[in-house]
Amino acid sequence: MDLGLGGKTALVTGGSKGIGRASASMLAAEGVAITLIARNPESLAAAQAMIRDRSQVPVEAIAADLSRQEEVERVAALVPTPDILVNNAGAIPPGGLATVDNTTWRAAWDLKVFGYISLTRAIHARMAERGAGVIVNVIGAAGEKFDPDYIAGSAGNAALMAFTRALGRASPAHGVRVVGINPGPVETDRLVMLQRARAERTFGEPARWREFFAHMPFGRPATPEEIGSAVAFLASPRSGYTNATILTIDGGG
Repeated sequence: MDLGLGGKTALVTGGSKGIGRASASMLAAEGVAITLIARNPESLAAAQAMIRDRSQVPVEAIAADLSRQEEVERVAALVPTPDILVNNAGAIPPGGLATVDNTTWRAAWDLKVFGYISLTRAIHARMAERGAGVIVNVIGAAGEKFDPDYIAGSAGNAALMAFTRALGRASPAHGVRVVGINPGPVETDRLVMLQRARAERTFGEPARWREFFAHMPFGRPATPEEIGSAVAFLASPRSGYTNATILTIDGGG
């Protein structure tokens, strides 16, 4: 299916690995010129080279820490108004109320919550002025399930869900759509690392980490590419009437 994205441009945060890299790859395969944002210059350069080689589209990369307002402003100033903004940067650590201290909580929200909001504020205004654009917020299913052992993440994701829906309700008047995706567990490098360590503690064999997901729908986590494909579809004209809503991708679990 041709998604009608050829010649468009996209800004993808957290684009050096995992869901961000997969989303950028899927968009690039549809002919979208990509700008990647991530904090680590080495992994960013590797992702840039991989996507450019596979898709033969322009791929730019900017190393930036979007937890800092001055860095958000720098990125917004460097990048021409994209047709698509994919907010994906950030990972909030696990823990309950007694174990996640204020410093840790604030640092995580500065990137995952306020980073999304601040960059959206800058880019949405320019999209609205132009009269066209799509913003896809990759959030997380903990915003629906309220895990007490992931309390900072559940609260942050729920806030971003509300942000997505509230902004989306006002955006059609400006020709802009705002949508969100709530992935369940996804087989990223970070998840594999954590589960291998858990398997080492539990079984003494890191290679048995997949056993922790045997109870899940289809017996596995999602792949980054499955989430990235949804990002590309939601960003496309094929999904042109989808707005102010959240797509949950957790296999039905």
